[in-house]
Amino acid sequence: MYSQISAPEQRLSKDAVKVWILSEMITNLIVLIIIGVLFYLDYRFSWKEWVGWILIGVTAIYVPAAVWSFISPFLLYKSWRYDVNEEFIQLKSGVLNERHELVPMTKIQSVATKQGPLLRKYGLCSVSIETMGSSHSIPALSKGVAIQLRNQIAQFAKLKEVEQ
Repeated sequence: MYSQISAPEQRLSKDAVKVWILSEMITNLIVLIIIGVLFYLDYRFSWKEWVGWILIGVTAIYVPAAVWSFISPFLLYKSWRYDVNEEFIQLKSGVLNERHELVPMTKIQSVATKQGPLLRKYGLCSVSIETMGSSHSIPALSKGVAIQLRNQIAQFAKLKEVEQ
């Protein structure tokens, strides 16, 4: 009765890795500045001894997380796939926990492209898909592909709505 659904094969833009690394660098820089300021304030105002130990613990936990944040974009790019047909949007992602989603065209309420400053710098957009109960996103597609995909999804969703 049901046809076999093949795994999605469309990939994100290769510039996605650059955007994700740049985003992680900005986040890491902000966190390191905050930790540095807290260490300085601890030294300057001689806070209780346990405050210093907590700051050391937070730093010890943060350093491996910061290193991982520079490795994960490469793995995430390798694992991210999507496909669109008249019945479904397929999304597959995840490095440690693989996630494979099928979004029926009949459930889609809206589709939009989004572009923040980092994505704009590299000429990329993300496509966001809204259903009644959830929200889905395809990150870091080239602007032309994102607009074409948005229009294609909107057309498929409208056709399915009219058929019912």
